[in-house]
Amino acid sequence: MSIIEVKDLNFFYGRFQALKNINLSIDERKITGLIGPSGCGKTTFLRSLNRMNDLIEDVHIQGRVLIDGVDIYDQGTDLQKLRKKVGMVFQRPNPFPLSVFDNVVYGLRVHGVLDKNTIEDRLQWSLKCVQLWNELKDRLEVNALSLSGEQQQRLCIARLIAIEPEILLMDEPCSALDLIATARIEDLMRELKKQYTIVIVTHNMQQAARVSDFTGYFLLGELIEFGETDQIFTNPADSRTEDYITGRFG
Repeated sequence: MSIIEVKDLNFFYGRFQALKNINLSIDERKITGLIGPSGCGKTTFLRSLNRMNDLIEDVHIQGRVLIDGVDIYDQGTDLQKLRKKVGMVFQRPNPFPLSVFDNVVYGLRVHGVLDKNTIEDRLQWSLKCVQLWNELKDRLEVNALSLSGEQQQRLCIARLIAIEPEILLMDEPCSALDLIATARIEDLMRELKKQYTIVIVTHNMQQAARVSDFTGYFLLGELIEFGETDQIFTNPADSRTEDYITGRFG
């Protein structure tokens, strides 16, 4: 069942067209991977799904992005509610220079959750979801910046899911991590998709093959091909996809 429908999406930075007539459906509680060379529009597309690009001057779009049947680009869209529903994990971990506790509950407080029991329940639940509770339950007052890079990234995911989004956008979440830490984040993504829809941008094609249920290949602002990951990697329909996957291009 689709949770995101993108229809005839064109995106412009000033006069430069970064996305060209993108059409695709993203299924609920699946992992969708976006691959392609640098500068091909993957991250621009990802950020269009919760209107993070609105923070950049002189951008405009044509087309529609529907989430649960509602066009998020309609006038009157509540961006705070949208970004609560559709959260983002960035390329490099970005914990706040606060305690572990204050990082995780930050979003709850922003959204007006003040009940102590609710906050403590959500703190414990979200840290357990990202497999950090046992590691940090006795260190909740330490500065989050003192954690390892992989712990910081998992903490950022905990901070995000504490406010109960429906969709997680991940922009190269493992690019700053070593192989062991990457494997742990990938295991976490597989577990999280039981509850969340995940869209991940990655330059690591092996990662896309390992964790994604569906894969889209972007090139020069176009979505060249989209389909089930096994099909994309073993029997792509477009020669440009095959060239990229086999290393003849990009």
